[in-house]
Amino acid sequence: MISLQQLETLQQRLSILENEKRVSACMNKYMHLCDDLAPGFELKNLLDLFTEDAIWEGKGQRYAKTFGRYEGKDAIQAMFAKYATLPGHFNLNVHLLGNEVITVDGDKGTGSWLLMQPSDFVDGRSQLSCAKITATFKLTEQTCQISHFVTENKFSRPMAKPWDNSAALPVPE
Repeated sequence: MISLQQLETLQQRLSILENEKRVSACMNKYMHLCDDLAPGFELKNLLDLFTEDAIWEGKGQRYAKTFGRYEGKDAIQAMFAKYATLPGHFNLNVHLLGNEVITVDGDKGTGSWLLMQPSDFVDGRSQLSCAKITATFKLTEQTCQISHFVTENKFSRPMAKPWDNSAALPVPE
């Protein structure tokens, strides 16, 4: 027979695991939406992932200068809106996350990831970037939202050719 104390311990552990999964899902949804930033992109779904007083910032010499810091949902919306207007910015943009580490304490989650981002731009340039992402999340029964998002460049490299190529894919005969 399981004791009441054991049952409460299991419920706490399950709650932590479920909240860790919610944090992971929130970050993955954020990255998926960022893959699709283009003219006409509906920003609402992306902005719903942030708390009203959220902070979004680039960290380190390169990303602090390139991206800056935005405080509050309105400022974050204005930053993302630049990517959703004509003529557009990306022809291809893929966010690949790995090395996930998430902790949850009560109604707060924290996470870190490594991001690889191959991009082709509308002006013909291409880039491969790697960044460390760290974020804090506010958890309620209904939501998991980003309260502080930080991206810090590890490396960036211009590429001589676009990532996407229209050549047929090789397959066995």
